[in-house]
This record gives sequence, C-alpha cells and structure tokens, in this order.
Amino acid sequence: MPFLPFRETSSVACFADRREAGEKLAQVLLYEVEQQLGLEATRFVVYALPKGGLPIASPVAKLLNCPLDVIVAKKITRPDNVELAIGAVTADGHVVWDTHRRDALATPSSEPLRETSLSSSNPYEVALREAQTHAQIQLAELSPASPRFSPRGAIAILVDDGIATGMTMAAAVKAVRSQQPAQVWLCAPVAPLELMPLLHTYGDRVIVLATPHPFYSVSRFYKSFPQVTMAEAAAYLQ
Repeated sequence: MPFLPFRETSSVACFADRREAGEKLAQVLLYEVEQQLGLEATRFVVYALPKGGLPIASPVAKLLNCPLDVIVAKKITRPDNVELAIGAVTADGHVVWDTHRRDALATPSSEPLRETSLSSSNPYEVALREAQTHAQIQLAELSPASPRFSPRGAIAILVDDGIATGMTMAAAVKAVRSQQPAQVWLCAPVAPLELMPLLHTYGDRVIVLATPHPFYSVSRFYKSFPQVTMAEAAAYLQ
C-alpha cells in the first residue's frame, strides 16, 4: 500500500492540529476505498486508540459513514526506566513485547514484536499489570459513551494521531484480529519511515500521510498538540 514519504531535518510541522490531520487522513482513506473496494459493498468499523486517536478517527468514521469505537492499549515500561517502552497491552489483556528492549537497553529493533509468557516471579509482571490496569480504567471511563461494534467480517480500521514505536498499535491489532475481521488497516497521519516495514507485517493495509526522518516524537509534527481530555474523547464517541 503506498504511503507518502516526507523527509525533513528540521522541526517543520506537517499538520496544524489533530482535526486537520484527521480530515486529510479521511480524504486519503476514502480515495483508497473508492479505488480499491467501493463503499457500497464493504462494511467498516473504525477504532481509535484513545485519547489522541479520537479526533483523527472521527472524520474518518463520518466520511465512511461507519461506526466509531475504541481499543485501549497502553505501553509497558521497563521497571528501571519508566521512560522506555518495552511492550504494550490492551485492556482485555492482549500483549506484545519488544524483546530487545525488554531484555537489554539495546537499540530499537526492526523485527516484529513478539509475545512471551510471564510468570508471577518475572520482574516485568508488575509493569504489565500496571499498564493493563491503566488501560482498563480508561476503557471504563469511555465505555458509557462507546457502543460496542463487532468487526467480524468487516474491515477494521485502526487509527491513532501518530505511530512512534508501533507497540500500542501492534497490541490493538492483536485484539482486533481475535474478533475475526475480514481485514485490518492501520492508519495514522505520521510515523517514522523506518517503521513502515514493521507496520506492514501487522496490517493488511497501511495508510500513513507523512513519514519524516528524523522522527523523535509524534507531537513534533503538529503545530498544536494539546492533551485530549476525557470529556472531549467521550464526546467524539457520542
């Protein structure tokens, strides 16, 4: 699936804010759907990774005239370095690990994240449970506003405001695939160029508007990137 490479070496923003990014992503996605599938014969369910993914996913769902739901996934951090993500887990317990970062402070690997089993004596058990609890709390806060939709047999479109490491997106993909969708598409306004091969191993299609290098952080490519409040997130689902 084609993506639009955007290389740069300064702090030039790609998008004014999440709203603009979502509208641009929706237009590109609609074009791809019309060219490849046709809207009438296809059922979609759009899933946002909250909270930042909701302002991006909302225009996508509106343009495709399909349901909008959430999948909550949280990063698992190293016990001795809470700034370093070593995996991700969804609220319902789907886990992925970056084994290189978990086992040693090594450089990031381009290999796919892999699942491993944990025992109660494993030092990463606490980090995993803390991340899952965080995800469960956020899902519970959003659940009153979030109707549940089954993606079985549909094309599930996973949307975030940016993909930095791919870990939370990978966990979300695993959770969605357990519900037997026809396909899983990964969509975001921005992601690192070097991450694209990994994303293509997870999604049947990958649509990313900009792939800057160097990357550093998602927020770097937005002129305005405020925190999305829980009230704002819930409003998108309503």
